[in-house]
Amino acid sequence: MRSFPWQHYAIIAHQSSRALCCNRTRPRIFVVRKCHMLEDPYKKWVIENLEKPGMSQTGLAKALGLHPSAINKVVSGKRQLKSHEVAGAAVYFGEEAPQTELVPVTTGLVAARVAGVVEAGTFREVDEFDQSEPIEVMLPRDEKFPNARQLLFDCSGDSMNDLRPRPIFPGDRLVCISYEDVQHLVELRSGMVVVVERTRDSGHFREWSVKQLELFGDRAEFHPRSTNPKHKPIVIQRDHEADDGVSVQVIALVRRVMNEMPGF
Repeated sequence: MRSFPWQHYAIIAHQSSRALCCNRTRPRIFVVRKCHMLEDPYKKWVIENLEKPGMSQTGLAKALGLHPSAINKVVSGKRQLKSHEVAGAAVYFGEEAPQTELVPVTTGLVAARVAGVVEAGTFREVDEFDQSEPIEVMLPRDEKFPNARQLLFDCSGDSMNDLRPRPIFPGDRLVCISYEDVQHLVELRSGMVVVVERTRDSGHFREWSVKQLELFGDRAEFHPRSTNPKHKPIVIQRDHEADDGVSVQVIALVRRVMNEMPGF
């Protein structure tokens, strides 16, 4: 059996046929609507290379295993390339991607993007042509990871209502950091609470759910912590060949939970 670090494997993996499917008070926040997504540092690089002979959005999409509309969104600034997509694009273009640096944060508040809803067992159709303006919320910067993007997910369902020491209830808002931004700093380990993305049908349908990670020598398990027995863990075997058409990746690390007190 080939050995490889879970640090890499747990970022993107394929589910095998054996995979099982599925008080802290919220601080004062400032909501800013109609905020634009941070500029993708690779956007200009992609556009310049697509203009070269023999290069096309369709060809790049095929090389990355994406729908062509996803590349169109990158070019138009509505979608950012993920780290593994940057590596794949570099292979397609035949040149190294430009080096980027995170700009140090000097202010006490940073913009956190409201990413969407986490709900175990619910696959939603991905709207590649969604042109709605993202919503951003100003929050205190993460003291441990001040340069990482903060993402907000609203919790729906009861898949984590028995998490210890602090359950996650429907209506809670999860304050997370983008795993892509800190994967070179943070090693995934058992006990971490993470946001997991599962996609199927070539990425046309997506499920976001929050799970607690357990790592073993031959597999990674993403567990619900629920009093509801319908929720099952996602089990990823250490097998590169197994592929049932569903991809799994860790997209965010949960750092804290916010909630509103009733009666207001």
